[in-house]
Amino acid sequence: MKNYKNVSRRDVTKQIGIAAGISLLGPGITRAAIQTPGQTAGPFYPIDEQADKDMDLTLIEGHSETAEGETILVRGSVFDTRGQPLDDVLVDIWQANHFGRYSHPKDNSAAPLDPNFQGWGLTKTNAEGRYGLKTIKPGAYRIPAADGFGQRCRHIHFKVSRPGFEDLTTQMYFDGDPLIDHDLVMAKTPPELRHLLIAHSTTDEVTRLSLYRFDLVLVAADA
Repeated sequence: MKNYKNVSRRDVTKQIGIAAGISLLGPGITRAAIQTPGQTAGPFYPIDEQADKDMDLTLIEGHSETAEGETILVRGSVFDTRGQPLDDVLVDIWQANHFGRYSHPKDNSAAPLDPNFQGWGLTKTNAEGRYGLKTIKPGAYRIPAADGFGQRCRHIHFKVSRPGFEDLTTQMYFDGDPLIDHDLVMAKTPPELRHLLIAHSTTDEVTRLSLYRFDLVLVAADA
């Protein structure tokens, strides 16, 4: 596992601030009893160290321009299987840019890189188990498949961990995306569990940005 000792108290405080003010949803407590399905990390987990790993992926520290694409918010909580929120959970996220390309040496796509998109962020949940991030809606892209090429719909990668619990690697999808039904990775998740990976949107009252809710459930290591 990657060493996260460079996640500073300032960074954690800043990330928790993004999620401040979100109340726990009653229906989410019932849903929280169901373990979040795991999915592949894929080949593009970040390997190049970067100075800025906060949870505003739309603006890199020291840059004057913001990332291209539709700016969105993602907020949620991390629970255990009893429906209790978990604090101090490390939430590690990474994704493709607006054009569907990762800032990774193995991504040889012809899609352009965005020098103003951060692409990777780290945070920890606060005392109520909440996290939040500001990013852009990632682009879809094609991947090699047995019959030529397959489709990856828009998605954000999550790696979630806390001592005493099994690590979870999964992906968040966007409600209404017509490509979900053709996505090669989602196809490996049982149909009855796929709704747990699809985030639904509302409008944030303060910023007027699209706000996606994505809760996660961890299983105790001794369960």
